Amino acid sequence: MNSAGVAVFFGCAIAAFCGDTTGTGMDASRLARIPVRMKEFVDGGKAAGIVTLVARHGKIASLDAVGYQELESKSPMRTDTIFRIASLTKPITCAGIMTLVDEGRISVIDPVEKYLPEFRGQKANLCGTGSGYDCAAVGPSRPINILDLMTHTSGLPGAFPGRSGAPPTSLAELAASGSKLTLLFEPGTAWNYSNVGYAILGRIIEVVSGKPYDQFLAERIFAPLRMADTYFFVPADKQKRVAAVYADEGGSLKRATSAEAIPKIPAPQGGILSTAADLFRFDQMMLNKGTLEGQRVLSAAAVELMTTSLTADIRAGFAPGVGHGLGYEVVRNAKGTYRYNSVGSYVKGGAYRTYEFVDPAKDLIGIILLQRTNGGGDVADEINVFAAMAAAAIEH
Repeated sequence: MNSAGVAVFFGCAIAAFCGDTTGTGMDASRLARIPVRMKEFVDGGKAAGIVTLVARHGKIASLDAVGYQELESKSPMRTDTIFRIASLTKPITCAGIMTLVDEGRISVIDPVEKYLPEFRGQKANLCGTGSGYDCAAVGPSRPINILDLMTHTSGLPGAFPGRSGAPPTSLAELAASGSKLTLLFEPGTAWNYSNVGYAILGRIIEVVSGKPYDQFLAERIFAPLRMADTYFFVPADKQKRVAAVYADEGGSLKRATSAEAIPKIPAPQGGILSTAADLFRFDQMMLNKGTLEGQRVLSAAAVELMTTSLTADIRAGFAPGVGHGLGYEVVRNAKGTYRYNSVGSYVKGGAYRTYEFVDPAKDLIGIILLQRTNGGGDVADEINVFAAMAAAAIEH
């Protein structure tokens, strides 16, 4: 990102809208339509507030906030509001893993049991969640490996089952409980979105690096990228900037206080809180093949692997025409271009309708953040509209 882009970011941190299209090849009047359209979702009761960011050629072209950070107090949404980004955490966790690959500390095809011995002897039920004749748990043809975890092809269930007794107090304890779960299929043969697998990745980072997972990311990702508003646990002096979470209940937004509970341990699968501007810095690093402002975070080879669809013809992802890379869904054919993303774009959505896309062919980054627990998933109306409008603003 050039110095002009940095100036735009710091000059706009608390504005309702800002941006500079100079040098971006984007039409300012078309970009200005984005917050107008987003406000229609707010006025229609679909979202409390929305922040959008569009960047091209390394520069923020528009950064807008509409609606409210909290409906009850009518506190306005700001461009520096902090959001629970949910599964947008996953590419960042994968980036942590890939720094260790770059250093020769691990390989993506290393079996999980190499670092977490409790996973030795894990079984698979080749009937998936079914039962019946010839559905006994058996040893898989090979153990699950790190690549399986990052691409959601390990066969692990989507979530940890409910448990009696005290909740886990460490990532080590949480990850270890995954070793007791039966795989739903042979590793590498199918796709099942698994938060369990990403919790295990976080624990592997701890074991290999010798540091707590959240500390490792802070030192290796957040600090060099100057992601100054990105945390697993937001400090007290910034709590007032955290957006409230809502659920759509019959067309009316209701506060989802359970989603706002502060966890006891950092969640590699979805625990980061961040801002649009900080996520832009991470995305720009990825688009720059691992560097930002002279700081190399990942090798170009690591970025290439992360942003390549590695799931072949396996049905994967939560949108048409995508496969799965490491943390990201990757647009792999024409079906995935329905919101003007080019083939090769890498994208990620989160549970609270947070979403980011990086389109290398267009040199375009888009980020949309809201806090609603339900309604549309990765193909929510707000996301589809935003992505198409961002690309439609390109002039040359």
